[in-house]
Amino acid sequence: MNIEKIRNLGPEELSQQQREAADQLFRLKFQLKMGQTTGVKKMRELRKDLARIKTIARERELGITNTAAVNTPTPAAGAVDTKQQPAAAAPAKRQSKPSRAVAKKKSAAKKRASAAPKKQKQKTVAKKKAKAKK
Repeated sequence: MNIEKIRNLGPEELSQQQREAADQLFRLKFQLKMGQTTGVKKMRELRKDLARIKTIARERELGITNTAAVNTPTPAAGAVDTKQQPAAAAPAKRQSKPSRAVAKKKSAAKKRASAAPKKQKQKTVAKKKAKAKK
């Protein structure tokens, strides 16, 4: 579906299209798991369409319009804007997730911590075997 067609839909039509796309995607996934279909091109397009629909719905929810940004003239280099625009509400700050490097360091530390007791156990087993041979 074209992005312009999605933008021209009303709120009820948009939610209806979202439900239909999600339903079709579910059916295609089910068919793929059952081995009834092998093509993934339709699934790819449906996922993209569903993402477009959700994006437009979220833009409307937040009051974001892309057409206003395109049509507004830019002020000249020395011009001063006398209009005061209200400050937009800042979105809620998301909690930061650890980066991959931090996650790798943590997993490496866990591996080292779990490997240390194993090495000690191997040494004690080797000592017992050496005593048993004598």
